[in-house]
Amino acid sequence: MPSFLVRTAARDYSCIVERGALRSLAAYLPPKSGKLFVVTTRDVWDLFSTRFTEALSPVPFEVLFFPGGEERKRISEVESLADQMVQLGADRSSLVIAFGGGIVGDLAGFLAATFMRGIHVIQVPTTLLAQVDASIGGKTGANLVSGKNLIGAFHQPLAVLIDPDLVRTLPPREYRAGLYEVIKAGIIASPDLFEILLTDADRILDMQPDLVEKIIAESVRIKAEVVSNDERESDLRRILNFGHTIGHALEAETSYARLLHGEAVAFGMRAASYLGHFLGVTTDQAHAQILSCIDAYGTIPGLEDIRADNLLTRLISDKKTIQGKVHFVLISSIGRTVIRSGIDPVLIRQAIDCALSDLVPVQ
Repeated sequence: MPSFLVRTAARDYSCIVERGALRSLAAYLPPKSGKLFVVTTRDVWDLFSTRFTEALSPVPFEVLFFPGGEERKRISEVESLADQMVQLGADRSSLVIAFGGGIVGDLAGFLAATFMRGIHVIQVPTTLLAQVDASIGGKTGANLVSGKNLIGAFHQPLAVLIDPDLVRTLPPREYRAGLYEVIKAGIIASPDLFEILLTDADRILDMQPDLVEKIIAESVRIKAEVVSNDERESDLRRILNFGHTIGHALEAETSYARLLHGEAVAFGMRAASYLGHFLGVTTDQAHAQILSCIDAYGTIPGLEDIRADNLLTRLISDKKTIQGKVHFVLISSIGRTVIRSGIDPVLIRQAIDCALSDLVPVQ
């Protein structure tokens, strides 16, 4: 059973990667917990309610349903969930269990961070993207119209229980979206993981169990290690943003309705690779490998109507922009990163244009 310890100022906690990990959920409840509140979506609950209920039996809990979707990841939904908790008798001893994908994890985590100034949360991610990235590290938040996760808080969970069996129920598109985050982990920190992704795409897409568990565990190890060294993204943790800066701009430009988060990250990684290549940071070999690996896992929805200038404008309001300077994570070679700011907007626009042109269907 791979277990990875995250060390932070707030607390140390384990990220467990194990088939059937959901069954151990009750063991991670604090002895004096008050009421338990499970935040989930109806589709997840329809799939896994029996397993979840058996895992907590005989501990009682309340289920709070979130409608789902990036477009509903808003403060109004947090307020609605908090009101339901109050009506059901929640207090400062209550605990939230985030049971779903990355959107549920972010929103439920923010709910826990702010309810009565902070209560405990346990993350039980059910999508690949949430398992390898969103559930680990304590980042929580909600979206504004002007940008993704612009309201949020760092709120570390008591534990993260990652059950690779749960991803077998994912639709192919949702699964691929999670794989783009695994690709990101390999690109920034693990040449060995990247090599597996590059050479074993067919078996990974077929969800070969041992291989899926292996790439999840390695991605979790990377995220746990980075967060332990930089909890609040003051330095090292910035490398996790590879592909996210432009990806978040694309999500906002499309009103969070057209792309899955992982698909936007895939586009962002493609654009960042072009940018690094133009700047002479990313080698020819690394640039070619990055594009090839992304392409091996399928295409994202067409972006024929998206304009590079619009994305460039949105970059300024990204939460990672500091004093008007956009910071980009660039790749020098697989496993090695460089952070640059103050890049000529003309080059950024050219990189975005190249990434967009890759996605235009050939007539």
